[in-house]
Order: sequence, then structure tokens, then C-alpha cells
Amino acid sequence: MKNYETKDVRNVGFAGHGHCGKTSVVAGILFAAGATARLTKVADGNTITDCDDEEIQRKHTISTSLAAVEWKKSKINILDTPGFNMFSNDARGTLVAADAVVFVIDAVHGVEPQTEKMWAVADDYGLPRAIVINKLDRDRASFERALDSIHERFGRTAVPIQLPLGNDKEFRGVIDLIRMKAFLYIPDGDGKSRMVEIPAEYAEAAKLAHEQLVEAVAEGKDDLMQEFFETGTLPEEHIVQGLDEEMRENRIFPIVCMSGAHNIGSDLLLDLIVEAFPSPADRPPVKLTWNGGETERNYCDNSPAAAFVFKTTADPFAGRISFFKVLSGCIKTDSSLYNSARSSTERLAHLSVPFGKTLVPVTELHAGDIGAVAKLHDTLTGDTITDKSYSVVFKPVKLSEPSIAFAVEAKSRNDEDRMGNALHKILEEDLSLRFYRDPQTKEFLVAGTGQQHVEIAVSRLKRRYGVDVALKAPKIPYRETIRGHADVQGRHKKQTGGHGQFGDCWIRLEPLPRGAQFEFVNDTFGGSIPKNYIPAVEKGIIETAERGFLAGFPMVDFKVTVYDGSYHDVDSSELAFKLAARKAFRNAMQTAKPSLLEPVMNIEVQTPLEFAGDLMGDLNGRRGRISGMDVQGGTQIIRAVVPMAEMLNYQNDLTSHTQGRGSFSMEFDHYDYVPQLQADKIIAAAKHINAHEDGDDD
Repeated sequence: MKNYETKDVRNVGFAGHGHCGKTSVVAGILFAAGATARLTKVADGNTITDCDDEEIQRKHTISTSLAAVEWKKSKINILDTPGFNMFSNDARGTLVAADAVVFVIDAVHGVEPQTEKMWAVADDYGLPRAIVINKLDRDRASFERALDSIHERFGRTAVPIQLPLGNDKEFRGVIDLIRMKAFLYIPDGDGKSRMVEIPAEYAEAAKLAHEQLVEAVAEGKDDLMQEFFETGTLPEEHIVQGLDEEMRENRIFPIVCMSGAHNIGSDLLLDLIVEAFPSPADRPPVKLTWNGGETERNYCDNSPAAAFVFKTTADPFAGRISFFKVLSGCIKTDSSLYNSARSSTERLAHLSVPFGKTLVPVTELHAGDIGAVAKLHDTLTGDTITDKSYSVVFKPVKLSEPSIAFAVEAKSRNDEDRMGNALHKILEEDLSLRFYRDPQTKEFLVAGTGQQHVEIAVSRLKRRYGVDVALKAPKIPYRETIRGHADVQGRHKKQTGGHGQFGDCWIRLEPLPRGAQFEFVNDTFGGSIPKNYIPAVEKGIIETAERGFLAGFPMVDFKVTVYDGSYHDVDSSELAFKLAARKAFRNAMQTAKPSLLEPVMNIEVQTPLEFAGDLMGDLNGRRGRISGMDVQGGTQIIRAVVPMAEMLNYQNDLTSHTQGRGSFSMEFDHYDYVPQLQADKIIAAAKHINAHEDGDDD
């Protein structure tokens, strides 16, 4: 592939709900442009952009894949993003490299939930966009119904520039409302069209739609509006000029018609991208941090080199592959750039242009272009690499935190030895995953945005690195505490041949506020317990509290005061006083009203307004308390505190309640008492497990 100047580059994201046909549309584009020798299909598992084993098996996009194609002396960098909510972080993180977005809408289902979410992301990034109504060849497909849903969700600034020729299985081409010509296709053909006159039965509808398009274009420009009032129409070249300008200003979102699976409309979409979509040179300046302050830079070859790494993949053979967008300057093979975040210099040994899982070598990349490089030592997703004299930083995208965690357990000792290293490689690729060890339960946890998200990470562990692990629900890190006071003695006396053992202490127990953990006070006087034995008393209390009393969970939020005792000059020892303290603690539990605590999580749920009532009822049924509500646009935000034990299956239930349109985030808030009914069940289950483990030990 040859080198392209900034003005000839188009960086285009493809977004939409899962199974709307984004990857099929991309496959048609690649074939129509001659980048592939045949029309690839998702069902056959041979598409360029769904190339991961998991994507081939599951028949949908899991992480953004890139492919570059050449069309009419321009280079189009395609970013095919995932369409399901649990992978939306990947789409959000990679669309920052796009300069425009094509939204793909299913002609059967209309605008679906994830399309709305990604539209909001495009709003945040200020990205121009066009809309493809896809699958017009399907049973029950309806251009009119899909158009109504687009207008309902996104407003009347979304304007058709094409109409379909034929419905359902009879869909065979499109009517171009700018040129007022029809374009016919051979289904499953090469994506190239044949221009003909508009059939008579479509002439009236085309005329009306053309007038609506002209009026929409004229509304955005004073000079065009004046011309429209004077003549009642606009010439083709003025329509094109006005449409291009207003699309780049986000005042019009053109709508086109396609069948990605049968390659109808691919060439016209390519024309639209090249002619109407902005190049990086047409976009606003990039906002950067430099010398502790804010600065702006245009995409320009004349500035010092800088690039932002927006995606990383971990290939078991090629190693780490970094995908970047050139922010300024011209980057050439064997360039050395500085990563200020890591204080290291990276050599870009072999510049490439991504084409699915294939990397096509290039000698240089101009400002605004997208490329890839393998085996950078320290640079990760979100880093900026620059000329050392121009150490700017591009602000990384803020992604939502994981909402669900699973315990992960290696199936063999060999898997255990390799699990950590393999998981960290996957974490470099997917910033939505977390891997950590719970300090209380001692379990290793993998957290992600949904159950399928975590399952895919585990499947990749096995496929790529041969590490076999099992997933299970994490243990709830319950704790124990006291509600009452106790004043008790602990006495340990044992006589054997030779020296005996003697320790005697009196302690007071009292509860502390939540989060205070543990406090130990020495209030002895008169040498009732020698000072050198006091630490042993404290150690005995701590060790016994760690093992709990009710169900084996650590005891927290209590104060112990040792205030009296006795000792023997010969038989007393640190061990004896530690054992005496243990007895004192167990005796105290008889009157100190031990209770069970559970972690309570702070929950934020985002949902369309129509589902808010059902979700609040569901959260109340999970022993939750609603703490606040806000409305942002058409989205209801519900804040609540809910016990962790009630949230383990919430992801699937939320998806079911909201038809996949809801999302949530969760973080620890505080510990609170477990209601007695639930506490009795937890204690009984813990005692059963402990008894079983004791039996195994025997």
C-alpha cells in the first residue's frame, strides 16, 4: 500500500447494535474496493475483521478490528467495532481514533439499544456520522419503519439521500436522491452498480424525497436558502457541496440503503465516505497536554512527530501489537519516539497498516493516518509517544469500571504457574478486565463488564496460552463483629513434667463504629501481667478474631482492653498468655452478641425511562435502598446501595429487564449487619463447609 497524505485519509468507525450487519457491510466494502478476492461472510467465518477465534465461533465482533482500503485515490481506515453492551468499552476506546462514524441499522429491528449508546459516544467526540439502513433484503424489512425509528431517536436531521429499489427479497438497488438516478446490483456480485433511470413506479416517491433532501440542505446555509426560495430547488453540485459541509458540521446525517450480506450499495457508500466524510485535516485541532498546560495541534506533517496508542493486541507469535493514530508529523520506519509516561524510548522497527490480523508493511505514515507496530517494549494502550523535544500527551479515554467478578481457579499446578503471566497479557489487550486477589477470601478474581466478557477472557487463556482455568462465583467476604459488651477471664493452666504453663488475663470487649477495625488497650497496673507478656495477649486476640466465631469470618470493629490478670514466676510464658487470651476471647463471645456483617455496594444503573419503575422494584427486592435518581436525556440514572450477595446475577437480570439497553456500575461502599434470616443460612452453610473440610483433614 502506498503512502497517503493527510487530506487523502479517511478514518471511519462502523458502529451499531450486535447482529445489525456491521461486519457484513465492511466485507462488502472490502470486496467492492478490490481488497479481497471474494465476498467474505460472517456465517462462513472468513471475514477480514472478525478474525479472532472467539469471534468466528460466536459469530459476532468482540473487539475492534481494523482494515485499510483504497478507493478513488484515497485511503479509508475502517474500524469495525463490537455491538454488544459488554464490549462497549472497546468501541468507546477505539472510536477516539475515528474522524467519522457509519451507524448500521437493521431494517427489520430499527434503532436498537447499543446504537443509541454509541450515538451518544459520537456526540461526546463531536464525530460526523452517516447511517446505513442494512438488511433491506430480509423478510419483514421495512425502510419506512427503520426511518421512523431513526427520526424518533436521532431527530429529523437524519435525512435519506437514497431510497431502496424493491422490498424484502426483491431489494435489488437504490435510488440516488442527489443525482435522481437508480443504481442496480447483481445480488452477491462484486458490489459495483449499473446506473439506470428511476423506474416509473418509484418516480413520485423519489421526487418527494428529493424535495425533502433539498429543503434540509438549504436550511443549513443562508446562500442555499436564498437560492432555494428563488428557484424552488438546488442544482446537484450545490446539494453535494451543502451536504458535505453540513455533514462535517454535524447538522445533517445522511441515510443510505444497503444489503451488506448480498453486497448491494457498497460502491455508493465508498463514494460517500471519500467525497463527504472529513479527512483529519478537516477536523478540529487535537487537544493535548504540554508542559503542564493545555495546547492544540492540527493534523500536520510539519510539526514534530507524535502518536497516540488507542489499542493493543497480544499475539502469541508476533507479541504485543500497538495500534496508533499519528497526531502530528510524519512517522517513518525505524523512527525512535519517547514515551514520557514510561520514561522510555521506543523504536518503531516495522511500520504497518492493519488489514484484519495481517499487517501490511509501509515506509511512513502521515499526520492523521492509522498504523500498527509490533513489539514495543513499554508502551501500552492510552500512551502517547512523541519526539522527545515535543513531549505532548493525548488524554486517554475514560472507560467504565468492571461490574461483575468471578473467582478463577487453575485446573493444574502447571496452569497455576502460568496463569498470572498469561492473564496479564490479556489485560494489556482489554482494559475493561481486572485481575486481582481478594485479601480476605484469598481467591484470584477476574472482573469484567459481563459474564460473557469474562468467559471469553478465560477461553482466550486456553486457546492462546494453553492455560486451563475454571470460573466460579466469588465468595462473599463476610465479616463478624459484636453488638454487645463483655467482661471475662481467660485462664490457661497446664501442668506437665518439669515446667508447667500458666497465663491469666481479664479483658473487656466493646463494639466500635463501622470501619474502625480493631483497637487494643493495655490497662493493667501493679504488675498483674508483666509488660513483656502483653503483646502475647494482643496476638492471641488477633489470631482468634481472624478465625471468627459464628461462621469462620474475620472479626472486626471491636475494642479489647486487658485490665487485670496474674502470672507465675516459673510457668508463665508468651505462649501461655496467648492461649489464655484465646480462651478469654471465646468466652467473651458468649455475651458480646456476635453478629454477621456483609459488604454493601454502591450501585449506579443507567436505563431508558420506561424500565425505571421495574428496576427500582427489582433493587428493592434485592434488599437495596434507593439513594438517588437523575434523568439525562432519555436515560434514567438510579443510585442505590445493595448487598453484594444480591448482585452476583444482576448483569443477566438487568439485560433481561431492559432488553439489553441497561447498564450498571458497582463499587464497595460499606459493611452492614446481615438480617437474621439470611445470617442463619450463611452460618449454617459455613459450618457445613468447615465440618466437611475438617473431615477431609482427618
